Amino acid sequence: MKYFYLVLLIFGMFSCKNEPKSAKTETIETEGLKPSALIETFKYKENATPIISVHRGGKGLKNYPENSLETLKYINDSISAIYEIDVAKTKDNVLVLLHDNSLDRTSTGAGNLTNYTYNELLDFNLQDDYGTVTNFKIPLFSDVLKWAKTNNVILTVDIKKSVATKEVVDAIRAERAEDVCIIITYDMQQALTAYNLAPDLLLSVSARNDKEFNWLLKSKIPTQNMFAFTGTRLSPEQLYTAIHTKGIKTILGTLGNLDMQAETKGDSLYSFWHQKGIDVFATDRPFEAAKALQLIK
Repeated sequence: MKYFYLVLLIFGMFSCKNEPKSAKTETIETEGLKPSALIETFKYKENATPIISVHRGGKGLKNYPENSLETLKYINDSISAIYEIDVAKTKDNVLVLLHDNSLDRTSTGAGNLTNYTYNELLDFNLQDDYGTVTNFKIPLFSDVLKWAKTNNVILTVDIKKSVATKEVVDAIRAERAEDVCIIITYDMQQALTAYNLAPDLLLSVSARNDKEFNWLLKSKIPTQNMFAFTGTRLSPEQLYTAIHTKGIKTILGTLGNLDMQAETKGDSLYSFWHQKGIDVFATDRPFEAAKALQLIK
């Protein structure tokens, strides 16, 4: 009998040591983390006011370059909006705002961002989409977070490939900007990574069709943490209804073809799309969309 108990004890110890790693990673440390205010603010509510999301912090504006703090301030003075920004990393691991890998298109610099330290970037100026050089510099992510927090402006943060999600989350926490930041993810793995790192933050998740939405519903990410990006073309209305049923807001990327449709056929299309089930419009035409949706300050 003693031999039998000894075998059970050894077997139990061996089983614990060989527990699958995935089982250990399912438990997320949330102690001490207060849910972002955006989790409540961005719950779907019927007849809620639509929202403009300014693509790249303002694109295609004369004298105002994309991903510029000055551009964010300029737009924010006129319309009610949230701002999608792109976070990249310099050679010396400083987080800045830049969409492209290289400096050529949006600044007076040349070559890849990762070839430069932040201090070296100060030699360059940002330029708008028409080639006009401004006095604006590539901004620090931390400075943009400070401005957003001070002015209660919401940012949706697109993390470029050179940057680890943890670095962005740490930067947000350093500025205590959790209540003004949404993390953008593009697939299930990115969404799970972001949720594991920041279960207190709202996440933009990809739900372009029923299949993607069902994947999300079967994941361990609570629906309250989801803000559903439905793609850059219109989906069947039943998808928007299904998303709303779970208390989740929808975001449509009108940037590109849909913005061009509105420019050609009339800006009243933004209101029409809102009636179809779109809550947030990611657009390159923020002023026109805001006017159509009556979001001018």
